[in-house]
Amino acid sequence: MIIAITNQKGGVGKTTTALNISAALALMGYRILLIDTDPQAHSSMSFSAQPASPNSKSLYDIMMQPELGLESIITPSTIPGLDLAPSRISMAKLEPSLLGEIDGHFRLKDIIEPIRSKYHHIVIDTPPTLGLITLNSLVAASHILIPIQSSFLCLEGTDDLLETIDKVKKVANPDLQILGILITLHDKRTNISRDVVKRIRKVFGDLVFKTLISKSVKLEESPAYKESIFTFAPNSVGAIQYRKIGEEIIERAKN
Repeated sequence: MIIAITNQKGGVGKTTTALNISAALALMGYRILLIDTDPQAHSSMSFSAQPASPNSKSLYDIMMQPELGLESIITPSTIPGLDLAPSRISMAKLEPSLLGEIDGHFRLKDIIEPIRSKYHHIVIDTPPTLGLITLNSLVAASHILIPIQSSFLCLEGTDDLLETIDKVKKVANPDLQILGILITLHDKRTNISRDVVKRIRKVFGDLVFKTLISKSVKLEESPAYKESIFTFAPNSVGAIQYRKIGEEIIERAKN
């Protein structure tokens, strides 16, 4: 699978999900590539085993010069079995640079294709927008995972995302599937969170993963130490939940 972790809303735990799903799958024995397309580069900063030099190339360079090859920027992460294709702030220049290019929304798909067979699964962390970078991710992906925070305004903007997914399926990627809806930042102590979960399950039905991701200080802290939740706090609720999500993802992939 090529899984795009996508939601145009910020603050829904998207990068945390990309990091820990990648780590969960790697720890299950799969060979994983995490592609960071977000100009904020939080996935890259969190998991890169090698500090970036001022002259080092990133995903932006490969998107602009596909002949360089994605393999030229892939580096090991801090987790065995998990490689990283890093992003940098230069990705913010990508959209105006590709505007008007006839293959602009196929660039990511094209550069992934030569290395795809080297990995069991590829995870793409996307920016919190529905611009050209996210469009590239949806065109390249086989599956989409949508994190939704269990808050009052959780479904705001979801219609726009689903509409974009439908357009991508009609025009550029007919095989694209929604892998699932992941409820994140859940606080089971509050009535509003419980009510929101019921609302999300009513709207999306079986697409919603059985496992919810709770609010967790450990999940917030682990990237600062360049660790996944599985090594930073292996017995924490966050580790247990993301391990279960990894198992659910593999189960859904089989079906």
